Amino acid sequence: MMRRLVLAAVFLLSALPSAFAVNPDEVLADPALEARARALSAELRCMVCQNQSIDDSNADLARDLRLLVRERLKNGDSDEAVIDYVVSRYGEFVLLKPRLRGETLLLWGAPVVLAFAGATAMLLFARRRGGKPTGTPLSETEKAELERALRGD
Repeated sequence: MMRRLVLAAVFLLSALPSAFAVNPDEVLADPALEARARALSAELRCMVCQNQSIDDSNADLARDLRLLVRERLKNGDSDEAVIDYVVSRYGEFVLLKPRLRGETLLLWGAPVVLAFAGATAMLLFARRRGGKPTGTPLSETEKAELERALRGD
């Protein structure tokens, strides 16, 4: 029981840094703008952490990007304009979900193509193996033993 409590405490404490990545001094006074900022921050990749959004990251660059997003929103930029501005500075990689464009078509299409190729390969393999017997035929002695076993001798 004590071990479970310790594990639960460690889990909760490890989750705290990502839960409080947005510092109180970053939060906007207008709740609607803050909600937009949080939604946009969840879409942008931390360039230091790579697989975290800037909303979840404690890195200095993530903080700078969160402040930049909030500043742009306070200046009246639309959500799309803020995203376009950040992408123009850091490239398409900053988006956690890349846009569907010519250069990202391979990125979006590869899972579908690979799944189709894998399913086709499995189907062809199953068809080739389906009609072929496996193992070696029984010898005459083994056939006789089988017959005796089936008769109950």
